[in-house]
Amino acid sequence: MNPVSPENPASSDDGADLPRSLIASDRVIGTEVRRPDGAKVGRIERLMLDKRSGRVAYAVMSFGGFLGMGEEYYTLPWAMLRYDTERDAYVVDITEEQLRDAPARSPEGGDPEDERAWEEHVHRYYNAAPYWGI
Repeated sequence: MNPVSPENPASSDDGADLPRSLIASDRVIGTEVRRPDGAKVGRIERLMLDKRSGRVAYAVMSFGGFLGMGEEYYTLPWAMLRYDTERDAYVVDITEEQLRDAPARSPEGGDPEDERAWEEHVHRYYNAAPYWGI
C-alpha cells in the first residue's frame, strides 16, 4: 500500500478514499457545454446510452435559439466532452462553424442499432473514437 501524502491522497490502493466521479444522469441534463476559453456553446439535453455496454455514447446538446425556440440539436460523442469542476460545465474544443456544419439531430436522438451509418458519420466528422470500439 502507498503512503498517504499530498502527492498521493488516497489512503488505500482500491481508490475508496478518492472523490467520487459518478453522477446521476438527471443531474447532467441541463449542464452547460463550454469551449476551453469559457464561451458557452449550449447545454446537454439528453444522454444516449449503449444498452449492451452501459457506456454513455453521446450527449445531445441544444445550441442557439431563444427561450427554447429555434434551438438546434447536435449529437456529440461523449468522449469529446470533459468535465471542468471550476466552470461546473462540460468542455468541448469545437468552433461555432464546426458545430453549425455538424450533423443535426432531434432532441430524442434515435436507436443506435438502427443508425450505425449515421453514427459512423458523426464520429468521422468529429474525428472521435467510436464508443463501440472502446
